[in-house]
Amino acid sequence: MMRGRGRWRRRCWGNYQNQFLVAFTGIRWAILRAIGNGQKSTSEIYSELVASHGDMPRSLLYYHLGELEKMGIIEVVGYRETGKGGAPEKIWRVTVRRIVIDILSGQILMER
Repeated sequence: MMRGRGRWRRRCWGNYQNQFLVAFTGIRWAILRAIGNGQKSTSEIYSELVASHGDMPRSLLYYHLGELEKMGIIEVVGYRETGKGGAPEKIWRVTVRRIVIDILSGQILMER
């Protein structure tokens, strides 16, 4: 359940503890760093990950982008035509700048 006002969103720790603990595997941190403060296409993110971590299947990237999007950490801000006749490519941006866990109250605070 989301609560709070302003730029902070609160989540009850008990409901999201497991999700939070598995949310940030190494590849997800790398995706967030690749996107950075701006906006990046799926291909740009993939190229940066391959350059820094070696070859990986695109399906793995798509899976982790989808999971980060479900958590509200990233969002699609647009689409770009690839020129290859296929589906347009998604453009991503990070939506959460900081996550703070209040251990005593059990709340997760997400700064937008």
